Order: sequence, then structure tokens, then C-alpha cells
Amino acid sequence: MFVLISSVFAAEKPKISFDEFFNSVDFTAVQISPDGNSVVIVTERADWHREIYQTDLWLYRDDGHGSGSLTQLTQAGHDSVPRWSPDGRWLAFLSERGCPSGKRHDGDDDDGRDADEKAAQIYLISPNGGEAFPITSGDEEVHTFNWSPDSKTIYFSTRTPWNKDQKDAYKKIWKDTIQYRGSERGDVIFGLDLQDALQRHAAAGTKEISDAEKDDNTTPGARVIASSPWRAERLEVSPNGRRLAFVTTSVSQREEKLEEFEIYCVDLAHPAASEPRRLTHNQALEQDLTWAKDSRHIFFLVDYGSTEGTYRDYQRRLYWIDAETGEVQRWAGDFDGAVISYAGLPDGRALATGRLGTEVQLYTQENAKSVFAKQPGWAGTYEMASTAKSSQRLAFVYSSLDRPAEVFLADAPDKLDQARPITAFNQLFTERDLPRGKTYRWKADDGTTVEGILMYPPGKFETKDLPMLTLVHGGPNDADGNHFEADWYQWDRLAATNGWLVFEPNYRGSTGYGDKFILGIIPEIVSRPGKDILAGVDSLVKEGIANADHLTIGGYSYGAYMTNWLITQTTRFKAAVTSAGAVEHVANWGNDDTVLDDAHFLGGRPWEAPKRYYDEAAIYQMDKVRTPTHIVAGAEDVRVAPLQAYLLERALHSLGIPSALLVFPGEGHSLEKNPWHGKIKVREELRWLRKYAGVGTAP
Repeated sequence: MFVLISSVFAAEKPKISFDEFFNSVDFTAVQISPDGNSVVIVTERADWHREIYQTDLWLYRDDGHGSGSLTQLTQAGHDSVPRWSPDGRWLAFLSERGCPSGKRHDGDDDDGRDADEKAAQIYLISPNGGEAFPITSGDEEVHTFNWSPDSKTIYFSTRTPWNKDQKDAYKKIWKDTIQYRGSERGDVIFGLDLQDALQRHAAAGTKEISDAEKDDNTTPGARVIASSPWRAERLEVSPNGRRLAFVTTSVSQREEKLEEFEIYCVDLAHPAASEPRRLTHNQALEQDLTWAKDSRHIFFLVDYGSTEGTYRDYQRRLYWIDAETGEVQRWAGDFDGAVISYAGLPDGRALATGRLGTEVQLYTQENAKSVFAKQPGWAGTYEMASTAKSSQRLAFVYSSLDRPAEVFLADAPDKLDQARPITAFNQLFTERDLPRGKTYRWKADDGTTVEGILMYPPGKFETKDLPMLTLVHGGPNDADGNHFEADWYQWDRLAATNGWLVFEPNYRGSTGYGDKFILGIIPEIVSRPGKDILAGVDSLVKEGIANADHLTIGGYSYGAYMTNWLITQTTRFKAAVTSAGAVEHVANWGNDDTVLDDAHFLGGRPWEAPKRYYDEAAIYQMDKVRTPTHIVAGAEDVRVAPLQAYLLERALHSLGIPSALLVFPGEGHSLEKNPWHGKIKVREELRWLRKYAGVGTAP
């Protein structure tokens, strides 16, 4: 009887509407307080009136009786990156208040910034209430910041500031000329005493800022700790307060030279005595530093490159380095998947999220040689795990195929299945008749097992003979799996609601399947994964799951690379939707801000592997295309230049193949500036699929 009633109730739920789908709330940061009793959360949602993605801070407080309250801390719409002071008395965060777009254009010169655009600065707010106020100032945005262990100092980095005379001299010589590379400059790391900052804030309005302070263009009271010819990121102070570590990236944030990406350390007792000491000397791009509890080792992740030898893009790995000897050790060495993120536990263990196949679970490890142990929990995806300094509690984001993302609080890592939700921002999705999904496996042409996700239209789970959209993920070092997402990039649930069976293949090059699998696309960057995807499509057709007369394909970024390639390899797709994808590799190598992995995938730079650059390029096989293709590009994309979209459109137009091109102004590689752009993108893609594949509904 209960099952019957539940089935009837589920059938009465309305389907998610087009507008509802785009009102989902994302979480960009979760930070638990040192005592484990509070959690600060950063939400991102579309503000359709202001045409921005609004980011705000929320505070959850536990009442000690198994429940708590959630209140909004900030409403400016441009707040992010919260950091608790170790004593729990303050929350510091970055804010771009006053900037209508909410975004900075990295690399812009001072004279090139729009008049109404403000650089991100550090703000403070008390978790007990009150208004947030800035403690840093100047024209230069704060790149990264963190607290000292005693909560008395905030360290932060900015691009090397110029005073008024320097800026005037530069403008006199160069006017509005852009010096590509020539005008770039490195970072300065500052220390700011909290008490001094609070006193200055208290005196604000009663004390005039001197002309000298205005001209200096630096935060009053900030002292120089160190400088770097590179951009400094992820500042971390050792638990004993004696050393500060940071990792560098290129000043332009282009990945071109490996020596620009290293870990450095500063002796805080004598910061001006010497230059920062370089700890790493390898071919890896280190990121996400955290000091171990012993104040001697520094944890870090490697997503691109290798610490062990020549540059190779393995799955994401976790390491630590001895800050005194420089010895590097890998953690989770027995894990065949990818370590996505990590945090330290109060007892010294590492807590990490690990992707294995379509699951992302939580794991713990006592030391580099011990077992990487999976913690008992729910099937699905754990993200952004945050641990407390003096409590076993942890906060995290959790979702699965049938559960929208929310923030949860658990009393300990081994009590994940008892965690309780502390947000309900996406509750609407639980009140709708949503598509159901499952894992699907098939054999590639060479016998390799490949898997992916099938998302069925509501009420048609495991039904056969369905029209199918193959939606290819980007990366390629990413994977689709047991998680919930609803946005312009991951719109599988909306496509399924509109009548499509959505096939999301984790082709070779995807992460979570071992290093051999992820390296399997080298140097066949599109042809090898293309064979995996087509084998999956063939398998679904052969099993009668997909209707061969109603096949379509689409993707974003690397998913668009694959889409552009596959429409040159087969005419089986009735329609294609491709966004931010390349059709050739030489110009893309020259424009891309991730040059290192491009050359890695193709076996060298263009003059070192010219035949491979030709063989793996869709543009040279465009005469085979018969598929009507919808194209999208961001006008300011530096990952995949919009010229690639123009090139594809020109080729299709010259061949008489139906095509359309949308170019969104101000957008980079991700459509993160104006939410209307992503909504229009998906609206037109759904219309295109209906028009040329003859099925589904269109908004």
C-alpha cells in the first residue's frame, strides 16, 4: 500500500520548468568554524534583474540539540573566499563591492580598468552580527590571503603596487597601448596587524587620509613580508606561526613555463633577511597548499604535470613536501582513482575526496604509507569537505543523481551516514518529477571497458527506443557520475525533461579510472576518445535503448572539441550543439592559456609534431560533415579563442550545412558573467535539437 501511494504521489509531481531549472543554487565555498559549531557557506545564484551571478555569505549556527539556524551574512552579491580567524571571532572574505559585473579582468593595467570596476579587497565581519568593513585598499586586487595561527595578523598578496608617480609616468609613455608581457609584474606579500586594522576602521570618518597615503596606493599599516616575480597564490602559515608558504603561478595566469609554478617558504622571524626559499624543483603545477600539523610538512595537490619526472598529466594526486629537506612523498599511492580535494583532521590524518568511477567518496589516511581508507557513507558525490581545528566535526556538500546538492554537517568522518542537511536551497528540485539516471558500461573497439551515465526522461526509466542526446563532458580530465548539477554546462536533466535520453560517456582521458586510462588519449587527442564514444552510441542502439533515427550530440569545451571531431567521422547525428570548442590545434595552441597540456596531449609543439596536429584536427575533414550544427562562443575566451567558432561556422556555411553562431559579449571560457547568456545558450540548443532531430519540446 505504501509503495502504491508513493508511486501515485511521484506521478503527480510536476516536471521541472525551464525557468525553475536555471534558478538552482550552487555552493562555491564551505568553511566550518574552529570549534565545529558554525559553518559559513558561499552561495551563487542568478540575479536576473542585475544580470550577474550573485555570491553571498550565509552562516549556520548549531544550537547543540541537533538543529540550528541559517542566516544571511552578506547581501552585496560579490563576496567569496571566507576564512575563519583561528580564534573564531572574525570572518575575513574577499569582496568586489561596487563592481557591477562582479568580475575582474586579470592582467588589466591600472589605466585600462573601467571607472566603475573595483579590485577585490579583504573585508571583515563578526559572526555575531554587524556590518562588514574593508581592511585592505588600493587599486590592486588581493590575490589570496590567510590568518596567522594566533589570529593577530592577516597575510595577503597583490600585484606589485605602483604609486601615483609611477602610474603617471607609464601612462605618459604608453597611453592606451597594451604591452603584451611587457607590462606584467609580480606580487608582493604583505602582513597586516589585525588590531591596527580595527583601530583604523574605528577611526574612519574622523581621520582624513593624507595625500601621501592616497598616492602610495597600498593598504595603510601593511608591511612587506616578501616579493616574487610571479603571482602568489594560497598563502599558508605553519601551525607554529614561524613560516609562511605559498605557491606561484604566472603573472598572466597562462600556463607556459613550468618554473613559474613552484612552492616557496618565508621565515617569518626574519622575512626581510633573504628571498623566499624555493622548495620544489619539478615539472608539476602545484596547488592547494596546507601545512601539516607538525609544522614541517606541506600538503599540496597536482592536477597537471608530474613531481616524479617529465611532464605528464596523471590523475590528480596528493603529496606533501618536507619544508626542511625538500623531500616529496605521495599520499594515496594505493588509490586507483583521483584525489579531488583534501583537508587536515585535528588528529593529523588527511581527509580527502576521491573519485573512483562514477563515485566521489570521502577517505582518510594516517600517513603517506598507510591505507587510503574509504569512510562509510551514501553513494554519490562529496565535495568541499571542511574540517574543524578542535573538533571531529566536518561540513561538506553532497549530491547524487536523485538528490540535489546541499550542505551537510557530520559529527565525525566515520559518521557520514548520520550527517544532517543544514541548507535547503535546492528543495524545489525534490518537489519535481525529475529524470532518473544510472551507470552504463560498454566495450570500446579495442576491448577496453568504458562507462558513463544514462539520464532517462521522467516516467521513462529503462524504457527502450528513445531519442538520444550524447552530451560529452569537458576537461578531458573530468568525469560524469553520481552527482546532481543544474546549469548551462550540465543541462542533462533539462534535456531529459524535454524528452531526450541523455548519454554522458566517460571516454578515455576521463579521470577516476586509473592513470593508464587518462593517458590513453596521448597523442590521439580526439580520435581515441572519439572511438570510445561512438562505440557507446553503437552499443545503446544495438541494445534497442537508443533510436538510431534520432541521435544528436553536444558538448562544451573539450566536449565541444569531441563534438566538432565526431561530426566529421559519422553522419549518424541529426543535430549537434557545440560550445567553446576548437577545430584545429596550431592556432589553439598559440591562443590557449593552458599551453603545457596541449603540447603534452599532441606529443609536442606544432613544429615538433606537425602531422599529429593535422591528423587530429576537425577542420581538415569538414567536407564530410552533414550534421546541422549550433555553435556558441564567449567573446573574451582565452582558453578556446572565439576565432575557432568563427572558423567552424565559416566552414559549415561554405559547405551549405545549416549552422548558427551565438557570441556572448564579455564572457570568457565559462559563461559566468551574465546568467542570461547561459540560459539563452541552452534555450537555443534545445530548439535546435527539436528543429533538426524532430523530437522533444522546446522552451
